[in-house]
Amino acid sequence: MPPSFHSRVRAMLYGVALGDALGAPVEKLSAAEIRERYGRVDNLTARWHKMDLPPEQRNGRVRGDGIITDDTLMTLALCSVYAQTGRHLDAWDMADGMVRQIAWEPRWVPELQREALLIDRLFYPEKWIFQRHQLSACDPRQGGIGNMVNCGAAMYITPIGVVNAANPKAAYDEAIAFASGHQESYGLEAAGVLAAAVAAAFVPDATIETIIETALALAKDGTRNAIADICDIARAMRGTAPDHRAVVERFHAAIAPYSPMGDDVNHSAAKAGRLTDAYQPSRLRAIEELPLALGFCLVNDGQFRPAIVDGINSGRDTDSIGVMAGAILGALHGEDVIEPDDLDRLNGANRLDLMAAADAFAKTAAGIIGRDRVSARERDAALTLLDLNSDGPN
Repeated sequence: MPPSFHSRVRAMLYGVALGDALGAPVEKLSAAEIRERYGRVDNLTARWHKMDLPPEQRNGRVRGDGIITDDTLMTLALCSVYAQTGRHLDAWDMADGMVRQIAWEPRWVPELQREALLIDRLFYPEKWIFQRHQLSACDPRQGGIGNMVNCGAAMYITPIGVVNAANPKAAYDEAIAFASGHQESYGLEAAGVLAAAVAAAFVPDATIETIIETALALAKDGTRNAIADICDIARAMRGTAPDHRAVVERFHAAIAPYSPMGDDVNHSAAKAGRLTDAYQPSRLRAIEELPLALGFCLVNDGQFRPAIVDGINSGRDTDSIGVMAGAILGALHGEDVIEPDDLDRLNGANRLDLMAAADAFAKTAAGIIGRDRVSARERDAALTLLDLNSDGPN
């Protein structure tokens, strides 16, 4: 029997938090550095590679042992926006609901180990939401213009896929409408495609192949090309028990034309004023995280835990790769993928009740979907009264 809607939502949110917490201790390390320091990270007990540095050198943060980052917190914030509105979203909800969530609603921020505003933890491209909408009072649809192009919108967009479950085109459209208040160019495109992939995971009898086919049907420009190139490699290597190092090397070589960062992802004084194609709007580029996440899902035949673990051990933006793989495959498989010990650790380390949060969001999403069904029936009834085949008056 296929998993229920609520079961899929539970596994989706668990997948987000698990991928986030697994990837957080090794974020910004290269795959080679992860192998050298850890061998292979496959559980939530990994110690953060910066944990022994003085607090000022790690911005006062802590990670490891199941602690989540802003990826999960922003996902939960978007769930809260849906709970408050009870409807589909657009850029005005970024300007209103999301600004309130990040700048005016205190919450426990695990990395800071204190109650704080989420904006105190966010990276600059996510702080941009507050700058553009509250401080600059921009047209909400133009909020993403001028921002650093990155995966910041895609990393928390999963709830839009749930609210449009089994309707990937609607998920894509809503994600683009909402996230245009935060991101532009291929950063915005990735948000639309990830939401569509999550929605596609709810389709009966979906597989990782059908999810990727859906993503490719909707993706545009460099984002589509990057996904296609990575997935061609994944298909060629799938079923051959490939060495993880070989997969990473081929994936990174394939993504390089679309994402010029490479392993040097840290910002430093030496980079000030340096001309770069990274983070700039382009129809030829793509963020790395989504194509890589889909590639690791495919090369692992849609297996939940192996895909996440392979993704976070590939280095660079490890937590966001883990989040995207976890969200898609959690929604695909349902709560059979949830491991109770890991769930307990995630809840305890972060002062969360992930299943309660998932159930509350599932109820909200089901309500929105139910109203969509009523609207669709009313439209169908109205159309039956029209002669759609008529050529008009004689």
